[in-house]
Amino acid sequence: MILPIYAYGSAVLRKKARNIDAITDEVKALIANMWETMYNANGIGLAAPQVGADLRIFMVDATEIDEEGCADFKHVFINPIILEEKGEEWSYEEGCLSIPQIRADVSRKPIVTLRYLDENMVEHEAHFDGMPARIIQHEYDHIEGILFTDKIHNLKKAILKSKLQKISEGKLRADYKMKFPR
Repeated sequence: MILPIYAYGSAVLRKKARNIDAITDEVKALIANMWETMYNANGIGLAAPQVGADLRIFMVDATEIDEEGCADFKHVFINPIILEEKGEEWSYEEGCLSIPQIRADVSRKPIVTLRYLDENMVEHEAHFDGMPARIIQHEYDHIEGILFTDKIHNLKKAILKSKLQKISEGKLRADYKMKFPR
């Protein structure tokens, strides 16, 4: 089932998400619905808060991106914890399904070490670098209540202020199902 993607200004996007204790039928349904929702919106990542669930889960499918390390990068991350971010920050233009029609340069570390559970509740600890690391950091921010617009230069934020306001009012829309805060 395609779920609405919660738009900028929605309270759930600013809330630190809760851990998942077990893979219940509800969690399995959420995972399936999140995949369907992400693909419907042509996204490469989606976090549970973006579909209104304050749970520590996100998924990534970057297999269509022509970047090193993305060819087989498709994962579900449950209760992830970033153990380390390292390297010299690099800037790259990011976007977000919850913030349609807005893109901005964000600086992030190129290497991340993550401990997480997969969809079978099996624990993993892995290193990711390059684009996979960037996508993980972006989605991880969502479960921490952080948006990519929080990480952009203040001047760019000021320039985008009216567009962000329009999104929160439902006046700037995407071509996928969205839920607006007002």
